[in-house]
Amino acid sequence: MSGLVVVGTQWGDEGKGKITNYYASRADMVVRFQGGANAGHTVTVDGKKVVFHLLPSGISVRGVKCVIGPGVVVDPFALVEEMDYVRSNGIDVGENLMLDVGTHLVMPYHKAVEEAEEKGRGKHAIGTTRRGIGPAYSDRYSREGLRCGDLIPFDRFRSKLEESAGRKNEILTKLYGAEPLNVSELVESMRDVSERLSPHIADTLNTVRSALAEGQNVLFEGAQGALLDIGFGTYPFVTSSHTTAAGVAPGTGVPPKDIGRVAGVAKAYTTRVGAGPFPTEADPERSKIICDRGAEYGATTGRPRRCGWVDAVALRYAIALSGVERLIITKLDVLDAVETIPVCTGYRVDGRNLSTFPRDVETLERVEPVYEEVQGWMTDTSGARRPDDLPDRAVAYLRRLEELAGVSIAAVSVGAASDAIVEFESLL
Repeated sequence: MSGLVVVGTQWGDEGKGKITNYYASRADMVVRFQGGANAGHTVTVDGKKVVFHLLPSGISVRGVKCVIGPGVVVDPFALVEEMDYVRSNGIDVGENLMLDVGTHLVMPYHKAVEEAEEKGRGKHAIGTTRRGIGPAYSDRYSREGLRCGDLIPFDRFRSKLEESAGRKNEILTKLYGAEPLNVSELVESMRDVSERLSPHIADTLNTVRSALAEGQNVLFEGAQGALLDIGFGTYPFVTSSHTTAAGVAPGTGVPPKDIGRVAGVAKAYTTRVGAGPFPTEADPERSKIICDRGAEYGATTGRPRRCGWVDAVALRYAIALSGVERLIITKLDVLDAVETIPVCTGYRVDGRNLSTFPRDVETLERVEPVYEEVQGWMTDTSGARRPDDLPDRAVAYLRRLEELAGVSIAAVSVGAASDAIVEFESLL
């Protein structure tokens, strides 16, 4: 059996969509195992930029079976809209897509509740995408969520939806003073969505397990990044799911021993969206330069990302959490015009050195990054396709990242094009 997990090792937005799409050309199946429409994976298909939010990035590769696993929470309206969108870009969505019966649904009332919660937090807002992800996961764990399998038959789903929406309207009106949702309109709008999604709904558990047992190449696609993990990220400034490789087993039903290798994706610098500590954030001027050169605007929210430098302390922490065996570095070309590149090699707080990543936000907010300066290469790398095409100083930068991370780099992305990758080692 041959499984490969692709996860983010920073605060998300590392370019996992492109990397997943790259390896999907060698895969038989791509399985999304967590997160929801709060993810935005951008890939280039036939020269056109296409953004995926719920569909596995491998959907653009003909002949690849794509699975949305039970660890994902799916906005059914967003999924139908996305299916139409990718079809308009010449991508087939039919029998190649499977939606697990146990995948929970994100309903409009989840979005309304999250909007009200974020407003209520005021200056302490977390900075969520307001896509209803947290409330949907909350319903999942409080055992009152609606699942894809509930959509069939629709009459049964209707009664469950009316009950759930009624309870949420009570919360919206009495706790937050917000407007209630029109339950009748919601039910009718879900009828068409149910018809559209029903052909894709299946029990994917044995499908994925059988693919591995038969020796097929199965690619497990994560969303967000390790530092946003609900259990091990910079809580409370995190997402609502397990974003590390540990999330694959509960997010797909595949036992840990069968999952396979783990590849971690990291940018040649670091970005973060929303609130929360970011030790290596650059000064506003340099942050904007990186933001503009790297087109660092959220694929889901459109918000500009906060930009900074590689944080080796956080990177080692993320690598350990997921058991990352190989790194894939993205957006190396964004640093082509940076004369000297700061790299954080350690932290200091209250006059002492920290050898590990602090688990509490209060400490992380006070750390002082210890930097070393690495000489930039001041050469265009976007045309590189083989290791020998990279400038010596770019290679030296990558080797230094390997030393600090403690794992080898398998590939480097040097542009938005699907083939703009330099591969040092084949992972699939």
